[in-house]
Amino acid sequence: MERFDEQTDKATTPEKAPPKRRPGGRTSRTRARVLDAVRMELAEHGYDGLSLDGVAARAGVHRATVYRRWRDVGGLLADVLEATGGDDWEPEDTGSLLGDLIVLNRENLGAMTAQPSMAAALIAASFRSEEAARGLRRLWEDRYTRCEVIVRRAVARSELPAGTDARRLLVAATAPLYHQLVLLRTPPDPDLPEQAARTAVLAATAGAFTPGPSATSV
Repeated sequence: MERFDEQTDKATTPEKAPPKRRPGGRTSRTRARVLDAVRMELAEHGYDGLSLDGVAARAGVHRATVYRRWRDVGGLLADVLEATGGDDWEPEDTGSLLGDLIVLNRENLGAMTAQPSMAAALIAASFRSEEAARGLRRLWEDRYTRCEVIVRRAVARSELPAGTDARRLLVAATAPLYHQLVLLRTPPDPDLPEQAARTAVLAATAGAFTPGPSATSV
């Protein structure tokens, strides 16, 4: 952790090894400013335009602070993704499997089509930075794990057969959005969230995501 001059709020180079980071206080506020700056810089300029100097300038933090704590662009992106995974987001409970998946897909569509889109920028950055790729994989894993409650609720309501594979169903319900927007780069279709959700529900209720003879014989 860097030391600050109390009057200038700028980092000074310590002669001894830096002390262990303490939660909260000035360090927490500095991290929040820097990560907000990363999000804005990445969304506005993309991965190629992201730099530690640019982030420091936007955050109003001395460049030495950013270099010492995050070291490089990969470190900044990894920390942004770690902070995103630390939120308290949970999928909405609409009372039905179809309703839950539609709401989830609409949230995903909104995040991907926002201007500027932080979600799209992070996906793009993950192809250029291994640290960003690892962070994005952890974030996807966290989000899918949180969303598994959608399937558990549906099983409890007898909408789905017991043993339904939550992860496979969730991927089937959400993947069409990313396929269209990220891979094919087609214009956003406001009907796609419901269409993708409805298709996944029909497959799930037919037992497509439960183990059975058809699954083992393939």
